[in-house]
Amino acid sequence: MEEYIVELRHITKRFPGIIANDDVSLGIRKGEVFALLGENGAGKSTLMSMLFGMYAPDRGEIYVRGEKVEFHSANDATAKNIGMVHQHFKLVDNYTIAENIVLGVEPMTKILGFLPSVNMKQANREIARLSKEYGLEVNPTDLIGNVPVSVRQRVEILKMLYRQAEIMIFDEPTAVLTPSEIEFLLKIIDSLRKAGKTIILITHKIEEIKQIADRCAILCRGKLIDVLDVKSASAQEMANMMVGREVDLQVHKSEAHPGKTILEVKDLTVLNENRFPVVKGVSFSIRAGEIFAIAGVSGNGQTEIADAVAGLLPAAQGAILLNGKDITRAPIRSRAEAGISYIPEDRHSTGVVMDFPLGENLALRRYRKEPFSSRGILNFGKIRERAQELISRYDIRCAQGPKTIVRSMSGGNQQKAIVGREIEEHSDLIIFVQPTRGLDIGAIEKIHHYILAERDRGAAILLISLELNEVMELADTIGVIFSGEMLKIAPADSMTRHEVGRYMMGVKEA
Repeated sequence: MEEYIVELRHITKRFPGIIANDDVSLGIRKGEVFALLGENGAGKSTLMSMLFGMYAPDRGEIYVRGEKVEFHSANDATAKNIGMVHQHFKLVDNYTIAENIVLGVEPMTKILGFLPSVNMKQANREIARLSKEYGLEVNPTDLIGNVPVSVRQRVEILKMLYRQAEIMIFDEPTAVLTPSEIEFLLKIIDSLRKAGKTIILITHKIEEIKQIADRCAILCRGKLIDVLDVKSASAQEMANMMVGREVDLQVHKSEAHPGKTILEVKDLTVLNENRFPVVKGVSFSIRAGEIFAIAGVSGNGQTEIADAVAGLLPAAQGAILLNGKDITRAPIRSRAEAGISYIPEDRHSTGVVMDFPLGENLALRRYRKEPFSSRGILNFGKIRERAQELISRYDIRCAQGPKTIVRSMSGGNQQKAIVGREIEEHSDLIIFVQPTRGLDIGAIEKIHHYILAERDRGAAILLISLELNEVMELADTIGVIFSGEMLKIAPADSMTRHEVGRYMMGVKEA
């Protein structure tokens, strides 16, 4: 039998109302990048959480270096040199980078020969050395709350290295990264493989698997479909296995028939918390039946434009008109009732209430109206009935239907819930900010279909995406933003990827 550093034999794990893993068996070789590919909610994270000691399998056995193990906590897995970077980072915001990394395994010294104390100077030196050795440059004394997402991810990797992990699990590591950050991370993973580490990559991004992985296990609704050699498998084959049906990798868009102007943004300026302009005199308009996409590198003001239109940020200057009516100073609820739906970039803090049941989240736009409430009293029967309709219509995978706590759902299914809730308002203007970030290829296909269907219905669509392919495939009109200024607005079919890319980097026409 082939030697595996990790072997899972007949693993089954059940949660109320769902079988997360159904008799899964696979082996992982030392020194390889082994990918787990599957839709959101396919059981990938659950399977690896058992390897990391966060869950115990209901049935089956786990072997590490040929030895049968039973992990009762993450500490047990760490003792076997297994580490895990979770999709949602496990960091303390008001601790420094070094304090987060050494938490639980602090280097100790004694003051006056008998008083125990954490030796942070030693910790800072060791972390600086590790970060330099692996190309994960960080400042050990920076507060976690003050550093960007990409640096937080480096901290999570350094936590594993500090604990001498040899088997490293990455759970959806690129879900919240920009394209340039993704490229950097994949280089880091490759360098870790060259250093002899075994990498397990949980993802649904086929292009990244093709770029970095050696072998790939495909899960669909908790079952292992196959284990493929990545070089010999096509992207189409992998996508079909992952979703369990034929997936169309092309976007099919009918010709646009724009109508009246729905949204007008005139000379909009938005300030950040330091009173610095992050949107500078931006003007554009969107017509009914038109997708207006804003392309730009992350952090150039595009999210602030969406937030200003939706009412989450105030406009310092300029005007916002919806169907000819000035809404520049209108509160959020008034804008929503006037005909704006909003799918935000940050689904957790803005899109859903994480500790509410799914049914109540799906009713957030309608709970004040009949039949969901009467005289201020909620009708939970009607709320659950409506939720069940949306769960079926938008294929929202949840263990307990409308009663499922949203925090327990996968990020992709949380996103489908937000998209479904907002689309069902049939608003005149729908704002999509990063609508497919963190989603699998099947969910991306469906959300693209929803966006195009709403455009064909006659809605005005404001699409903000860091995925240039998504912009080029969906947009009727493209606006390119750089450093808060709209450098170019043109019909999508009049611009090439190269031209859009040049404007995104701030290169203006001669």
